[in-house]
Amino acid sequence: MSLRDTMSPLTLSARLCSRCGGTVGAILTCPLEVVKTRLQSSSITLYVSEVQLSTVNGASVTRVSPPGPLHCLKLILEKEGARSLFRGLGPNLVGVAPSRAIYFAAYSTAKEKLNGILEPDSTQVHMVSAGMAGFTAITATNPIWLIKTRLQLDARSRGERRMSAFECVRRVYKADGFRGFYRGMSASYAGISETVIHFVIYENIKRRLLEAKAPNMEEEEDSSKDASDFIGMMLAAATSKTCATSIAYPHEVIRTRLREEGTKYRSFFQTLKTVPKEEGFRALYRGLTTHLVRQIPNTAIMMCTYELVVYLLNG
Repeated sequence: MSLRDTMSPLTLSARLCSRCGGTVGAILTCPLEVVKTRLQSSSITLYVSEVQLSTVNGASVTRVSPPGPLHCLKLILEKEGARSLFRGLGPNLVGVAPSRAIYFAAYSTAKEKLNGILEPDSTQVHMVSAGMAGFTAITATNPIWLIKTRLQLDARSRGERRMSAFECVRRVYKADGFRGFYRGMSASYAGISETVIHFVIYENIKRRLLEAKAPNMEEEEDSSKDASDFIGMMLAAATSKTCATSIAYPHEVIRTRLREEGTKYRSFFQTLKTVPKEEGFRALYRGLTTHLVRQIPNTAIMMCTYELVVYLLNG
């Protein structure tokens, strides 16, 4: 018996939906991803359009206020060209399918198992399932996302030779060895809290929507779904993702700082302490607006696709 034969329809649907929704979303939102990463970075070239530094005590400098997303986008287009808005797309496309597949397969499998141990579809089941799925996906795919981040932070003027993914891999290995590919993973683990919050809120909203619809349905229609159901799921996904991201966003900034080349940031808590001390607490939320603009529709489409494929495969 093959591995595919042992998979439940829910697990197969998880893999299928990840491939359908993730790739297109990665391409369309890549420019926003680059802008967000640049805003999160500590690189001074992202914060000033010209040399606008005031020297204090000789060595230290005072930065001007960082630009907003539109200003950052303008700087990239002016200095680097439109191609830079798609930096890191290669690793993103390579990683999005396995990452989503691993995540949803792990989530579905854990949820099925835990439903037999704990109260079915309870908050505890959703939290533990989401946490296990996040941990599994992060551990398996962190090297891909580190390379993606390094490429997105590789700001070079027009005409300069750009660093390739293979060159980036060599540089990471030369500088830090195999361990270098797992920089920022501690921040990603902290980000599991965002995933847990997202799924708990999502499942609760979805359950309330089903309960609100149930009194008006005949018994034989209980398992049927129409367009309004999937629109409701998209809204539930958008709402839950907005709440979760706003609460847990600082881990995104910390992860980017840890993944920078030659960074002074060494660990999650050291970075969490250093960034507010040097740049203020607002620095922990740089790029949040861009991240929400990129993530909310992407998450809504992805979750709706997931629910649709599950519905279709389960007949």
